[in-house]
Amino acid sequence: MKKILIAAAAALMLAGCTTAEQTAVGGAAAGAAIGGIATGRTSGALAGALIGGTAGYLIGRSADRPGWCRYRDEYGRIYEARCR
Repeated sequence: MKKILIAAAAALMLAGCTTAEQTAVGGAAAGAAIGGIATGRTSGALAGALIGGTAGYLIGRSADRPGWCRYRDEYGRIYEARCR
């Protein structure tokens, strides 16, 4: 019962966040899990959380910009520009 209440409280707190904040939290959680499992060390989990949180924030931020799209150039690099 206690775990369900904690999960419900976390879900309610996350519901009030912007898309960028939500994806940052999700990215950090996924990065921490992957980093911790891959290295078996706390430092790996921390590095994974940092990388995942940054990537999640950037992806979410691009979703918060109406009228802007993500494109890939001929070299495979991703960039943002006004939607065509």
